[in-house]
Amino acid sequence: MKASIPYVIAAVVVATVLAGCGERPQVGKYEQGEYAGKADQRPWDGGTFKGDKGAWEQAQRNRIRTQNEYKRVE
Repeated sequence: MKASIPYVIAAVVVATVLAGCGERPQVGKYEQGEYAGKADQRPWDGGTFKGDKGAWEQAQRNRIRTQNEYKRVE
């Protein structure tokens, strides 16, 4: 049993070192003066609101109101 402990420790060290080697850079591609990555999207464009900015803002206000402890206790 005592002879297998160094092998387990060595395997953990090797796995940790190899896990660090697989990291890829996470930066966008840059071409002289332009960002060539994914374009940003407005929060109300997709999903539930389908481009309705007013509905999105109202949902934000309602969410903020429900997070107020004084109004929830009453």
